[in-house]
Amino acid sequence: MLPDERTEGGQRRYKLSSIRPQITHHSTTERKTIAYARVSSHDQKADLERQKQVLERYCSFQGWKFEVLSDWGSGINYNKNNLKSLIQSIIDDEVGRLVLTPKDRLLRFGAELIFSIDEAKPVEVVIINRGEDSTFEEDLAKDVLEIITVFSARLYGSQSRNNQKLINGMRQAVEDATKCVGWTDEGSPTKY
Repeated sequence: MLPDERTEGGQRRYKLSSIRPQITHHSTTERKTIAYARVSSHDQKADLERQKQVLERYCSFQGWKFEVLSDWGSGINYNKNNLKSLIQSIIDDEVGRLVLTPKDRLLRFGAELIFSIDEAKPVEVVIINRGEDSTFEEDLAKDVLEIITVFSARLYGSQSRNNQKLINGMRQAVEDATKCVGWTDEGSPTKY
């Protein structure tokens, strides 16, 4: 089989359609629009309903036919039924558009991996609420809190008083640390 293209460096490049003709990419209009919502726990049911309403209104306003998938579970838990279903649908070329309220509703860690799959398929990713750009320190503090929350919930149980004390203590420590340390224009920390 002859390559579809050769680079100046001598690399051979083939179009996927010439290697595997049975794979054809459908247009975005033929594939589904999936809106995905997630909250961390069952006690955030009202927030999950709000997310779903925002997604439904947005998709309806755009005139898209859509399906809303939702999950309960940590942003670092990949073992959620609708998340796995969404990923499989993307891989199977059934999804043309993925709609999210903030990006971290998909996954706290690893969303970029799913976005890479979306780019390869190609799936349009629409993030409704991008929010304000946060600093590196704010993102790091949120990530640390998420990790501590997940592992302390596993250790103590999600309803445990000890778990809540640990979370509150860590939250306070992170807030205190971010109040005490500022950053100069040169990028070095300055204590107040």
